[in-house]
Amino acid sequence: MKQKRILFIDRDGTLVEEPADEQVDAFDKLKFTKGLFRNLGFIRSKLDFEFVMVSNQDGVGTDAFPEDTFWPVHNFILQTLEGEGITFDDVLIDRHFPEDNAHTRKPNTGMVEKYMNNPDYDIAGSWVIGDRDTDRQFAENIGCRSLILDKDGMTWDKIAELLFAGERVAEVKRTTKETDIYVKINLDGTGKCDIATGLGFFDHMLEQIGKHGMMDLTVHTKGDLEVDEHHTIEDTAIALGDCILQALGDKRGIERYGYCLPMDDCLCQVALDFGGRPWLVWDAEFHREKVGEMPTEMFLHFFKSLSDSAKMNLNIKAEGTNEHHKIEGIFKALARSLKMAVRRDIYHFELPSTKGTL
Repeated sequence: MKQKRILFIDRDGTLVEEPADEQVDAFDKLKFTKGLFRNLGFIRSKLDFEFVMVSNQDGVGTDAFPEDTFWPVHNFILQTLEGEGITFDDVLIDRHFPEDNAHTRKPNTGMVEKYMNNPDYDIAGSWVIGDRDTDRQFAENIGCRSLILDKDGMTWDKIAELLFAGERVAEVKRTTKETDIYVKINLDGTGKCDIATGLGFFDHMLEQIGKHGMMDLTVHTKGDLEVDEHHTIEDTAIALGDCILQALGDKRGIERYGYCLPMDDCLCQVALDFGGRPWLVWDAEFHREKVGEMPTEMFLHFFKSLSDSAKMNLNIKAEGTNEHHKIEGIFKALARSLKMAVRRDIYHFELPSTKGTL
């Protein structure tokens, strides 16, 4: 029998906006969070999660929060959600104050013990959706993962995308006699970068891909720089391209195409297509031997290796006088093109090709 997965969903701050006094005790305080209905309704209709509301409601039933001000609003929330096709399999409310240190109050797990260590449920495959650090702690205490609204750009749109289509994270380790490389990428990240190749200018260029492409990117390269820079740059491009290709998965729902930007005196165009057919068109001239520690002759070689490894068509053109600006503009344009091309639409989750394959 297949184990059931659960979405443990917070209420205030997650389903409805939390007022300044942190108490939704009147209808004029009630406002549903942005993107909730479309996305949670989509999750309910398309996926097999059980929905369990888990909410701390400080002092319900006391003078601080009388029941006759709590239940009418709470029941209206449930009825409104049900009208949008969003129903809960279980609703769990803890009434304690924080100072009570109750084992049932989040982030403690007393409210959900019946689901934990229960062979009918796949807790590791379940999620907590909330808006506070206590919701993250709650998920850790349960033994599942969390999705925290407004943290690192998390929205209901992103929650629906991740739950429906999965995370797009890949790792590649590439070791040869000349280089030892580790690359990790999250196509749906926030631009966090950890780059170390031994070539400062190359690190700076790779960081543009992560920062301007809004991808979390780790690149650690140990190369034979005592010989020259060639193997370090080429093999990093191969590993990065392979990592992008793996993270894309089956490419369903992606935009597929992307393009260009200006930088000071330079105009840089990077048009790309994740069509599965690698090809590079390079129209950029450099008149210095190096920019930083990076030989300018390796620019073309980097993008050719990246194109081949990621199986993408790259058309790169750059014009301008400042060599630094020109190559940095190309990397930034690549980043923006990648960001555009990998964007996913779960509501049109089809392969972007008339051929039926990419």
